[in-house]
Amino acid sequence: MAEKLWDGRFSEKTDKMVEDFTSSIEIDKRLYPYDIEGSIAHCRMLAKTAIISEADASELIEGLAAIKLEIERGKFRFDNSLEDIHMHIEARLIQKVGKVAQKLHTARSRNDQVALDVRMYLRDETLKTIKRLVLLTKIMVDLAKTHLDVVLPGYTHLQRAQPVLLSHHFMAYYEMFSRDIDRFKDGLKRINVLPLGSAALAGTTYPIDREHTARLLDFPKISANSIDAVSDRDFVIEFISAASICMVHLSRLSEEFILWSSSEFGFVELPDSFTTGSSIMPQKKNPDVPELVRGKTGRVFGDLVSLLTMMKSLPLSYNRDMQEDKTALFNTVDILSECIEIYIKMLPKLKINHEAMQQATSRGFLNATDMADYLVAGGMPFRQAHGCVGKAVAYASRLKKELHELTLEELQSFSSHIKKDIFDILTTDQMINRRTSFGGTASVCVKAAIKAAEKELKLKLMVS
Repeated sequence: MAEKLWDGRFSEKTDKMVEDFTSSIEIDKRLYPYDIEGSIAHCRMLAKTAIISEADASELIEGLAAIKLEIERGKFRFDNSLEDIHMHIEARLIQKVGKVAQKLHTARSRNDQVALDVRMYLRDETLKTIKRLVLLTKIMVDLAKTHLDVVLPGYTHLQRAQPVLLSHHFMAYYEMFSRDIDRFKDGLKRINVLPLGSAALAGTTYPIDREHTARLLDFPKISANSIDAVSDRDFVIEFISAASICMVHLSRLSEEFILWSSSEFGFVELPDSFTTGSSIMPQKKNPDVPELVRGKTGRVFGDLVSLLTMMKSLPLSYNRDMQEDKTALFNTVDILSECIEIYIKMLPKLKINHEAMQQATSRGFLNATDMADYLVAGGMPFRQAHGCVGKAVAYASRLKKELHELTLEELQSFSSHIKKDIFDILTTDQMINRRTSFGGTASVCVKAAIKAAEKELKLKLMVS
């Protein structure tokens, strides 16, 4: 059993069961590079302010660098009796450099130390997430360009509604994932705040230089209240919230691919390398990747609810409950990164059945709204036109025909406003290309949207 770094107050050794119960090392050991980087910056600040000597700081920094190599090479021994990554590193540093290591913790607490580690970790992961999403949005634009003129039914209530361009449909996801990028970028403002120097909760009596530490660790802002700094997990909640919304978008895309790849739709075929078979039915090709993305979405939602529930009743400032934040955060980071990455690899291999999509637009009265608009253009009030077309649809449905399959005489029986030119506007091509309002599905609008997206992406790719 390792000696505790805080056991001066205690007359009994910690029960082994308590050590196991309170230990977080299996969870938070992934924070080791940030803990070491933060400690090195802290050492340099302590030396700059003459709180410790330059010689002591150099020895500590050299020892910390050596420990980092030990961990990276798998030669570091983890022990539940040392609770967390911070105590592991400090205990090992004492073994390596002796008593001088006991100066490392001057002017800080594990409370501001862990807040620092999590912020540095989440800053890196947020930047990685943004880069992945930029790649994903680029793939969406590439798919839109590749399938620019492909038409499929647009749906409301999962019922065929009006024809749209497949490129327009893909660009809808471009918009969703672009908003996700903006959310993660905005969250960086709240993540990128230095808490170190807040100590346990009240600040410190030592003449520290927080601005110097912030410069060393590339933090543009310093926490303004020491109590808030150690007890704040808003930035973690915000990240998981943004991740939850992003997972909603991935789940909606997954749901469409699951439907579209079914025999009932037949709109797409998922690549063999991203599907699985059945243990009993030889013919099956299952959309397991989209299904798992859809399923993992619930786990991210659970992480958000878990963290909100954990924080909702905590008095200021730090409470040990907050140790559980990393379980939720790391799980969300892992799921989100994995789901985005697998879509980045799968989407370019997606096979689109143009013919099946086109055929689906020929049934289901998708031109009913266009017929109503035609009547309005002829002088009929829209509500009257709506009712007139509804009667025509009911009539055609009884005959098992579409509106454009009725004769001119049949159509004219519903309104004298109808002329021979009605058949021109009931074609799929006209239904698409007459919708030229900004953001509409007309080819000219979609091409403009793609051009604007490519311009945006060029800047995002340069930044990332």
